Amino acid sequence: MLDNITIQNIYLLCGTTDLRKSIDGLASIVQFQLKKDPFEPALFIFCNTNRNKLKILFWEHNGFWLYYRRLEKGRFKWVYKEEEKSVSIFKRQLNYIYNMHAWQDTKLNILVMNSFRDFYAAS
Repeated sequence: MLDNITIQNIYLLCGTTDLRKSIDGLASIVQFQLKKDPFEPALFIFCNTNRNKLKILFWEHNGFWLYYRRLEKGRFKWVYKEEEKSVSIFKRQLNYIYNMHAWQDTKLNILVMNSFRDFYAAS
């Protein structure tokens, strides 16, 4: 699903976000807190306080897409950098997060806790 879209940047919002916000609330965060254009060809990724839910905001042609990911087990280890409001990542890193592979980047300190680690190790 996310493989077929054209994007230039991927931004993780540092810290946590109230994911009761929908498209307008998240676009407002992008515009006023991050000082970025929510209509640019970019993905904006938000995580909740419990670190088990993600929302991804994306503008395409004439409307927003809002992707939602909820983990039944495990948590995302998220970026908490007080000096930065967002961190830019690569599409490969997003694929690891989205597909739930256990992965860590020491620069960003992002780790996706994979509740199916034993399953993947066995296959």
